[in-house]
Parts: sequence; C-alpha cells; structure tokens
Amino acid sequence: MTIRPWRVLGVLGAILATLMLGLLGGVLVDRVVLFHIAPPDGIPAGAVSEFRLMGEAWNIVHRVYVDREAIDPQHLTYGAIGGMVDALGDTGHSRFLSPQMVREQHSALQGEYEGIGAYIETKDGHVVIMAPMDGSPAQRAGLHPGYIVLKVDGQNVVNLGLDEVRGRILGPAGTQVTLTVLDFHTGNTRDVTLERAKITVDNVTWAQLPGTSIAHVRISAFSKGLVQDLKDALTEIRAQEVTGLVLDLRSNPGGLLNEAVGVASQFLAKGNVLLVKDAEGKTTPLPVQSGGLAVDIPMVVLVDRGTASAAEIVTGALQDAKRATVVGEATFGTGTVLREFPLSDGSVLLLAIQEWLTPDGRVIWHQGLDPDVSVALPVGVEPLIPMTERGLTIEQVRDSGDAQLLRALELLDQPIDAQ
Repeated sequence: MTIRPWRVLGVLGAILATLMLGLLGGVLVDRVVLFHIAPPDGIPAGAVSEFRLMGEAWNIVHRVYVDREAIDPQHLTYGAIGGMVDALGDTGHSRFLSPQMVREQHSALQGEYEGIGAYIETKDGHVVIMAPMDGSPAQRAGLHPGYIVLKVDGQNVVNLGLDEVRGRILGPAGTQVTLTVLDFHTGNTRDVTLERAKITVDNVTWAQLPGTSIAHVRISAFSKGLVQDLKDALTEIRAQEVTGLVLDLRSNPGGLLNEAVGVASQFLAKGNVLLVKDAEGKTTPLPVQSGGLAVDIPMVVLVDRGTASAAEIVTGALQDAKRATVVGEATFGTGTVLREFPLSDGSVLLLAIQEWLTPDGRVIWHQGLDPDVSVALPVGVEPLIPMTERGLTIEQVRDSGDAQLLRALELLDQPIDAQ
C-alpha cells in the first residue's frame, strides 16, 4: 500500500466531513446551515430515462441476487442516494446522512459524545484519524492526526467506506475496540485497544504557563456556547494581568460558523472575519462583531494538520489582519458552507452551497492555510494542553518537547529557557 505525504492527503479533506467515533455519526460541521424544505415528489422531466435505468438495476438485483437476506430495500435506497452524492466528487464534504446520523450530528453540536473521542475522515482512499479530542481515550492512547486506520478488531477495513468503518468502531461506553493504525511519519503499524467512554467536550480551557505571564488558551471544538465560554476565560485572564496569549487550535475540527465569527471577534477590533462566495462567484463579507475582550493583547496561534473549518476561519482572520503570528503546520483545508436538505423519512442531503474565503480572499478549501512560522511537532511528542500544565514546573514545560508551544513563547518574548 502506498501512503502519500500528508500534504497530498490534506487537500482532499474537510471537517465538515468530520465524524466523531462514538455517538457522533454525522458530520460535526461549522458550516451546516439548518434548512428545512419540502422534498419534491415525482420524477424530474429531464431525468426520466435515468430514473428508469435505476429502476432496471433495482429490479435485477431483487430478481437474481443470490444472497436474499442482503436485499434490504432501505439499505439499497440509502446506498443509491449516497452514491449519487459521492458522484459529485466533493469528497469529505457533501454527503448523505441517514436519520440516525442526523440525530447524532445534531447531538454532537451540543458538545457531548460517547465513543473513543476521535474524528475520522476519508483521505486519498484511506480512513484516517483527523483529530483526537482533549482528554479522550483516543488522545490518551496516542492517536495522532493522519494515522491511517487499517483494521478494526482484527478485521481489514482498508477497502471499506467511512460509514462502514465508523459502524465497526461504534459501541457503548465501557466496551473495548482495537484499532490497527499506520503512522504515516514512520511507516510503522501498531494495535491500539481503547475503552469507549462518554465524553463531554470542554470548549475552552486555559492556564498561565509556569514561570511566565503568558496565558495558554485551548479551544478544542466550536460547539454551541463557545463564545460565552471564551469570554468568561478572557475575563479571568485579564484579571491576571497577563502580557501575552497563545491561542491553541491544534487538532480542532471546527464546529459552528456563528461561534467562529464570535471567537475571531474577541481578538479583532474591526474588519471582516471571512468572505462567503456563492455559486455565481459573488462574495459577501461577514464582519467582525464589536466588543471584543482581547483586541490588543499580543498573541500567537498554534495550528496543525488537524486544524479545520471553523478553526481555519479564525486562523485566517487573525493572520490576514496581522493580529497574530501563526505557528505550526499547514491546516486541514475545509472551506465550504454545507446546507441540510431534509428528505421525507428524516434522512438528509448535506450539500455544499457556498465557499469560505479568508478576509483577503485566500482559498481554504482543499488547500488549507500555511503558518507564518513552520514548526513540526517531533514524532512521539504529545502537545501540551492547559489541563495538564497546571501541575507542571518550568523545567517540565521546557522538557516536554512541544516545539510549537515553546516557539510561541519565544515569539512572545518569554522563552522558557530564559526563566
């Protein structure tokens, strides 16, 4: 099996095609616009011959296929619809969601999950880990963005679709699942056994880094209520009279668009957060909201290959405004507005109807954003997060190997080595 570099993998990705390996079976999307429309009935006048062709195939399958138990009308229908959306070529973005997946997607936007705590995506024909969640079984087991899932409980899944792989990983909290993963950095494979758990996402965590006056603010996902949580954190930070801020968006798969606009607005005094481009090429700006609590504090933004969608919107806005220095690796490359079109049985077509651009008009979709300062996290090193930093010493932070965070401190004129 040939594994291509992440840069090649990344251009195909999207969070919005992000799936939580747990009760999150749909896409956790910051670009989903909830939209309800009565589906039209009947066969379109211009597609009679195409529908007749599908009917022919349906009848042949029902008449002669040998495994009679496998002929499930609903399964065939969903497969046909999913195949139609897949034929658009919008891999990892536009997709078909079953009623169960729709329920799980909406639940995911509330920030509670049950599973191993990782988002997965299809890239270059492989199912890969997009991002582990903070404090999750996946993170504790050392699953990193870009790991390719080869087997689930010993069964090869290389040629299976995303939903089939997800279905094999799903299971109730307290049960175990074993993943065989390939580390694209080293080419090594390993088995990882995880116990599924109920996971509640903390939108925002922060800590003052030991021996510094720098606040490390971690946003793990753009779930409902994030902006208020960030405002509360920034109020506490202001009271501590910190002199700089590291905004950590590493392995952040995105979430809700309005939360992204609100987050960026906490750090920007004016301008636009993003541009929205429609099918006719018209662009509409989404402006910064007034009243930001941290528009003047020096800051650095940390990103990596798992930084996607809403997190890319915030990164692009701060980068274009030259409000912050972006440190890390090229981001995931998600950049479409997805709209839900409900079907009559509760299933949904999730279709890309608009594209996001940064305020300067840079394309995010399939390309991602490059950092201002490129720093890769050393192989085998886990990034520091606020929930674990509170009990560390200066020496432990320095020796952590988190080169991205340490570089951020240097840029903020407070290198740990100087303490």
